[in-house]
Amino acid sequence: MIPPLASLVAFEAIARRQSFQLAASELHLTPSAVSHQMAKLESLLGAKLFERSAKGVVTTPAGEAYLRRVSGALAALTSATQDVRNSARNRLYVHASPSFASLWLMPRISAFAKQHPAVSLFVSASPQHSDFQLGMVDVDIRYGVPNWQNVEIEPMAVERIQPLASPEFLKRHKVRHLEDLLRVPLIHSTVNRVQWADWFAAQESDERPNRFELSFDRAMMSLDAAAQGIGVALESHLLAESYLKKKMLRPVLGPQFAVSLQAHFAVYPLRNAARPEVLQFLKWLHQAR
Repeated sequence: MIPPLASLVAFEAIARRQSFQLAASELHLTPSAVSHQMAKLESLLGAKLFERSAKGVVTTPAGEAYLRRVSGALAALTSATQDVRNSARNRLYVHASPSFASLWLMPRISAFAKQHPAVSLFVSASPQHSDFQLGMVDVDIRYGVPNWQNVEIEPMAVERIQPLASPEFLKRHKVRHLEDLLRVPLIHSTVNRVQWADWFAAQESDERPNRFELSFDRAMMSLDAAAQGIGVALESHLLAESYLKKKMLRPVLGPQFAVSLQAHFAVYPLRNAARPEVLQFLKWLHQAR
């Protein structure tokens, strides 16, 4: 009897990540769902596949032996799926972080559709990076430090990170100097590469904020809160572009107070580098920025 494919995929992810939690996050499942899949698989096999310890999850000898066989089978399935997908012309799967997808990609996606009407584009968004081994995504637009292995990495635009607030907020609080930021509500974006402490350090200031009015784990929520006049957000001009154009937000201080870095990257496996649809999307991506 062949076990359910979902159980095999979950087994491989747990063994590779050595964590039920990380495997669940990668597969967009709950940890309890992954545990249920493993309980079913172990029951079907009549063997224990994992041992839990203080350091995480370790495969048993039976699990190690099974993993060697299962990994090869899943790799073959992934390769076969990718070959079929590559033969299906003009289909492109793009994944991005939620804030980038909502604030940067979607306002521009109609331009790509007009330039490449023959390309059938599918876009998904989630905080987790895509696993190219699953063969589902062609290009992943990632946010973070570009230390990912076994992929091609193309940087997007240099981003300017600076304090942003609504015109009404600035009129009300009269923020004109760096020190003024310490007496107004600051918005904390928990996943940003540049945090408030980093920004103050870049200004060669010994001051640091000791509390935040609100904290968010998405740039789009941080920007929305700032646009509502709740406080000052520390965000990228790349993501804040529409807010700045509509004058819903504006830089609190001058351009000399911005911190510059590259934080968004187009990532894809080498096998996709020659696909016409991928090349068209990457060219458009760099032109559109």
